[in-house]
Amino acid sequence: MHMQRLAVSVFDPDLTSLPAVAHRLDFVEHEAEVPLHVHRKGQLILALHGAVTCTADNEIWIVPPNCGVWIPGGVPHSARATANARLNYLFVEPGAANLPEDCCTLSVSPMIREMVDRLARERADYLADSHAARLARVVLDELAEMPRERFNLPISCNPKIRAIADALTSEPSDRSTLCDWATRVAMSERTLARLLIRETGLTFGRWRQQLHLIVALRELASGATVQNVAAELGYDSVNAFITMFKKALGSTPAQYFAQRRATLLTVPKRALKE
Repeated sequence: MHMQRLAVSVFDPDLTSLPAVAHRLDFVEHEAEVPLHVHRKGQLILALHGAVTCTADNEIWIVPPNCGVWIPGGVPHSARATANARLNYLFVEPGAANLPEDCCTLSVSPMIREMVDRLARERADYLADSHAARLARVVLDELAEMPRERFNLPISCNPKIRAIADALTSEPSDRSTLCDWATRVAMSERTLARLLIRETGLTFGRWRQQLHLIVALRELASGATVQNVAAELGYDSVNAFITMFKKALGSTPAQYFAQRRATLLTVPKRALKE
């Protein structure tokens, strides 16, 4: 039986002090679970196909199409990828670019995606005056201009909120009320409601909806049908799920992914030519 390797065992970004290096990872060849780890370099995670969810800095992050999750250096993080996931990682030396000091989701232009993909084909020990070095510099300059998106779920280090998050992540169709959860974690409903707002900034209803959105994006990106995702999340009908999705992201699931596929097909190829 073929044993798949852990993703963190195949490439160590901290072996180089270059400003930026990139690496492509195909999860057909690796374990879906990436255990908790940390490195000196910051990391941008881009999904070429499929989807990945990351846990870092007391939040769960989804890597949707046309976005990337940015994890600063020194922040412990773990991940779980769908079996069909293909990712590009961009590792950035601390201080090499004007990037956020906290974890976030960054909108990523098609040009940046293509340049990171090109950099992933270069050696990790490229020369300082090489084409790869110039490419890395442009990538970092462009990336610093990208706006933030909101594809994360705050989960807090509070053990009771973490327990609820773990349970709902494992069984997102669970429709237990706030009162039900308060009973399970031995708190009053009012106290739990206040705790959630204080720790996450969201009411229970908004918090669970954000979790559903994260799960939906991950599953739809991996090829699941809208019908199956709606059922997995416990919605009474497909229309109810589509309404939630459209209210959150401004378009139906079909429109959302069609728009992103169209964007990926309009890459400015000349930007990669010298």
